[in-house]
Amino acid sequence: MLRTPSPSSLYGLVDMGSNGIRFSITDLSPATARCLPTVYQDREGISLFDAQYSTGVKGPIPQDTIDGVLSSLLKFKSACADFGVPEFNIRVLATEATRNAINSQDFRKQIKDATGWDVAMLPKEAEGRIGAMGVASSFASVEGLVMDLGGGSTQITWMIAKDGKVQTSPKGSISFPFGAAALSRQLAELSVSGSESASPSMQKSKNGPATTRAGLEADMKAQFRQAYEDLDPPESLREKAKRHGLTLYLSGGGFRGWGYLLMSQHKVSPYPIPIINGFHVTKREFQQTSQISALAAEQSVFRISKRRAAQVPAVAFLVNVLVDALPMITQVRFCQGGVREGFLFDTLDTATKALDPLPAATAPYGTACAGDLAELLFAGLPGQNDLGRTLPASLNAALIRAVADMMYLHLPLPKETRSVAALHTSLTGVLASAHGISHADRALLALTLCARWDGDLPPPYSDLQTRLQAILTQQEVFWAKYLGVLAGLVGAVYPAGRVDVARPRLQFAARWADGLGKKGLNQGVVLQINCRRESHNDAMTAPAALNPLVHELEKVGKKKNRVGGEHGYGVPIQVEIERVLE
Repeated sequence: MLRTPSPSSLYGLVDMGSNGIRFSITDLSPATARCLPTVYQDREGISLFDAQYSTGVKGPIPQDTIDGVLSSLLKFKSACADFGVPEFNIRVLATEATRNAINSQDFRKQIKDATGWDVAMLPKEAEGRIGAMGVASSFASVEGLVMDLGGGSTQITWMIAKDGKVQTSPKGSISFPFGAAALSRQLAELSVSGSESASPSMQKSKNGPATTRAGLEADMKAQFRQAYEDLDPPESLREKAKRHGLTLYLSGGGFRGWGYLLMSQHKVSPYPIPIINGFHVTKREFQQTSQISALAAEQSVFRISKRRAAQVPAVAFLVNVLVDALPMITQVRFCQGGVREGFLFDTLDTATKALDPLPAATAPYGTACAGDLAELLFAGLPGQNDLGRTLPASLNAALIRAVADMMYLHLPLPKETRSVAALHTSLTGVLASAHGISHADRALLALTLCARWDGDLPPPYSDLQTRLQAILTQQEVFWAKYLGVLAGLVGAVYPAGRVDVARPRLQFAARWADGLGKKGLNQGVVLQINCRRESHNDAMTAPAALNPLVHELEKVGKKKNRVGGEHGYGVPIQVEIERVLE
């Protein structure tokens, strides 16, 4: 069922990038704004950068290209009217290709005459800052270097985003003319004869620009290294770079294309989450330039257009330069956030920015007692014990609240389809468009909600479940199963999701304990369940109803059910039921 947002909360945005034009209508209602929920989106594959080089040398944007832009803008104007977007909430943003066009002024005038909309030109520094805000919107927190690769340029800065506060370099972003389309053209124009063997310092023209690939490579490395110093990262980032290395956060179409290519070659194949935002790789995987370039040239890959495939050699060149210039990079994370997401995220207040995107996305699906259910589930998980044994950090309060919100969503479905639908919820279901959720959280939520319902998965869905498990640790998979079965028990006792906190049917207390397992030699978890005695006529917690649910929970901890086989991960689960008179 489509949710109807208030028109005053709807924002229409046009992002006129170098490689294409993105149109979107986003609902920024306070309850859901953190995830930038999109109610309409479209894209026009008009490359304003390529259009200016249609004759082989740079010229004005051709009139037939302008006509195509005007036609797509008028179509979007009609869409905004259909959705009821107020005119004062519509923005048209333009970046490098429009900013540097010979006929930029005339181009923008034609847009104004046709639509009544002014075109907001983002200067280089603002483009980088807005792009960085798009990265901040894409994760619960960010700490590292940020790069945005457009068609005409690329920007780099550092970022620390946490608790709704976003810090970037006081100097803004440093922009380079190394966009995917621009670098493709530059590489094509370079001479590769004779002087390739010369030293990089000799491979310069009289006016300074590099005249060979090797010269360009050396020049780009020097510029990136200097940019890192000029951006003056804070001491905390410099120290992290020395000790553990930095994460590089990437946005922009060129980098997203590279991410989809890497995704197609992932060790878990086919990769189970078809969403680029939150996908991550190691530096070694990121730098598979020869393999990825060959793949793009020979095969059709999901989300890789012909234009994007043609730009892959240039992106590969940039990737090699980048990794060599900035050796402190150890992890790479891809995000969907760009100008659109950054502009919208920048309009939110600090409190909204500080929300964790996962429970912010699931909140609309929770019952009125979702908070009470989350507290109950949390009480059913053990904390840290004296030996330091604890749960994976990913099984945190945000995930547990998300489970509590979503655990009744599939109740109306036929019993045999609930686990299948639950498995797809965060992948291709109602949470697929939620912005800012990590792949680990998507996989954990999918596996937990699947385990919440009875029954085995039919093929081919069991294969999807296996691939989701493969992108997590064995510990995460085990506790997702435990949490899911625990949610199933809670859901059976509270079938409508309504909790009377004054007279609760269930109370949990979980702890780590020694002496568990068949021989009493293992450390595991004791879950104590307190409930009212049967004499109170509560059939939901009567032994006949509760004992089968407890049996399923204890089965999770059996040795035969360890994740990864006999020598994999698992801990014994022992449930103790105490029935009390009130």
